[in-house]
Amino acid sequence: MTTYVALLRGINVGGRTRVGMDDLRRLFLGLGHADAKSYLQSGNVIFRGPVEESSRLAGGIERRITRDLGVTVTVLLRTKDDLAHVVANNPFLSRETDFTKLHVTFLADAPDHQRVARLDTPSGEPDELSLVGREVYLHCPNGYGRTKLNNAYIERRLGVAATTRNWKTVTTLCALASD
Repeated sequence: MTTYVALLRGINVGGRTRVGMDDLRRLFLGLGHADAKSYLQSGNVIFRGPVEESSRLAGGIERRITRDLGVTVTVLLRTKDDLAHVVANNPFLSRETDFTKLHVTFLADAPDHQRVARLDTPSGEPDELSLVGREVYLHCPNGYGRTKLNNAYIERRLGVAATTRNWKTVTTLCALASD
């Protein structure tokens, strides 16, 4: 068994895909995933499951959510070790003390190298990004709500599904997965 963190894209954002976290936790338990627990109302579930290819496991969860809860979402999975690596390798940690300015965009797949060349910071923006593997680290000095480096921008540039979490959520999920 491996500890995973499921990051559901677009859950409880703008009221279109409302899912109760208790319902989500029960769904994971119903799939046979042990110790399922949710964090916040934004689609974060920590669970223990079989060691298998992440895309296959995520696909099964997506289908079950659609069948049982009536919403279609993208599920991105990271193991607890993946998440620990994300936390340990944030290139902006050494110079930013206000962690509310830091975010991580998780990618469903590694982007095509040609598309990576399209990922840049729009001219005149103070924001910074750094692509490391399947994560885009963001430093948004004026806050994530004001950046042009939002989830839609990154998905459009890289051509892969993505979901963004703030740094506090990332570190909390890492801690919960390690318990």
